[in-house]
Amino acid sequence: MQTPPTVARVLPPTAAPADTVLAAAPRDIAPLLLVPILMLAMLPLVGSLPTWITLTVAGLAMGMMIFIIASGLTLVFGLMDVLNFGHGAFVSVGAYAATMVLIPMHGWMEADSLLMNLGVLALAITVAMVVTALLGWAFERIIIEPVYGQHLKQILITMGGMIVAEQLINVIWGAEQIPLPLPTALRGAIVLGDAAIEKYRLVAVVVGLVVFAVMFLVLNRTKIGLLIRAGVENREMVEAMGYRIRRLFIAVFAAGSALAGLGGVMWGLYKESLTASMGGEMMVMIFVVIIIGGLGSVGGCFIGAMLMALVANYAGFLAPKFALVSNIALMITILLWRPAGMYSNLRR
Repeated sequence: MQTPPTVARVLPPTAAPADTVLAAAPRDIAPLLLVPILMLAMLPLVGSLPTWITLTVAGLAMGMMIFIIASGLTLVFGLMDVLNFGHGAFVSVGAYAATMVLIPMHGWMEADSLLMNLGVLALAITVAMVVTALLGWAFERIIIEPVYGQHLKQILITMGGMIVAEQLINVIWGAEQIPLPLPTALRGAIVLGDAAIEKYRLVAVVVGLVVFAVMFLVLNRTKIGLLIRAGVENREMVEAMGYRIRRLFIAVFAAGSALAGLGGVMWGLYKESLTASMGGEMMVMIFVVIIIGGLGSVGGCFIGAMLMALVANYAGFLAPKFALVSNIALMITILLWRPAGMYSNLRR
């Protein structure tokens, strides 16, 4: 009698217990600790609590303004892989565009009314952001689009665009330096004990935190942010799902240009004067922040801007000669620790 063949039974894979929890990826918190550690380490070196408070708030305010300007550039690079060395042009144009409101409404700026001052300032910032967003849209379509994926050509052509923009500013607004005084309500300082904190610096800190919070929420809590992050990882997949990533690229470039315009207005009021070359003069500082933070990382850009401004402020008080090279020294230190920057989104 023939024995029937043995039939192998394929058992289903064993299901994981319901209470099994997948291990979460560890969060990299080391860069987040750098700013508070630096601030606390400088307290005994400065020696005076009121002086330390003044230096710290001033450094945070400067860092917020630098972050606002640099965030647009790092966002553009992170999504579009564009090295835009002409980003400084949007800073200058934004600041000069604001004068179309601030100069005619000079009387409102001189009024001893916080509401009137802030109203004029908000209108000037809105005009600056709209103008630079439109300029960014045209810049992307005319200059950037033909050189996608060609970094050397991007550097050369965008630097040329910045030079042309500076000359056009001289033609439209004149080559002379334009004074840009602060609104009356934002002049002076608030005295807390023996510490004096300038009012405008507090406003700059608040504006910078609002910009960072909005960018964080948009990138991490909205569908647009999801598409942006997906486009960074795999553009072809996003397009295969029916989304027009090209339009998203244009919108991101315009948004980054608008942020540069906002930063230009803030920086111009901080310096209380405007020159056509003000944006170009900031480009080295902006790229140092982006390199420290990690290419394409908004969070890294934020921490990098805070670190750079605080180091420069503390060094200016403790060792003025070292302050001249503090930015480069900080960049070298960070890159020796993390060659790709603190948080890098680079996938190329």
